Amino acid sequence: MPVLSFLLYVFVMSFTPGPNNIMAMVFANQYGFKKTLRFCLGVGAGFFIIMILSSYFNLMLHSFIPKIELPMMILGAGYMLYLAIKIMTSIGSADSDGGGKYNSFIAGMLLQFVNPKGVLYGITVMATFILPYHSSPVSLLLLSLFLGSVGMLSTGSWSLFGSVFQKFLCNYRKQFNVVMGLLLVYSAVSIFIG
Repeated sequence: MPVLSFLLYVFVMSFTPGPNNIMAMVFANQYGFKKTLRFCLGVGAGFFIIMILSSYFNLMLHSFIPKIELPMMILGAGYMLYLAIKIMTSIGSADSDGGGKYNSFIAGMLLQFVNPKGVLYGITVMATFILPYHSSPVSLLLLSLFLGSVGMLSTGSWSLFGSVFQKFLCNYRKQFNVVMGLLLVYSAVSIFIG
């Protein structure tokens, strides 16, 4: 396996803005880093599941992808637009439930199944970098754990950024929410043009 190419691809795909990272930063800014960790753990768990499914069903998915690609893109873009609207129209203060219903382990995990960037990333990283070189169940499990951990690390990093600048961003919460919402809109649109 070309390790450097693999690690660069994983780093770029994991740490660039996308629904997971943007949502993690918004949640950390609104609710704090500790309350956002459950969302980050959910992202890691969901991404691990996507990696396992991608590794074991890559051949089946490869032949099935043309049939589900458009509906998945539409569903994922629709969900991202919904999240963007929720972010841009939020009043900016922490909900009375102490962390928001979308800032949860389950929400973070389920986001992975409607996140076309994540699913397509899982399929391509497995097909391009892992399956040609590794086929044992143990190596696939370990590499899937590694990729899930990198996903959790990237959302954790974005969460840390959101919480570190929480006081500054509180003064500009409305503008911050609009910018983050627009980044999600860009992510949704880029599914169809990128």
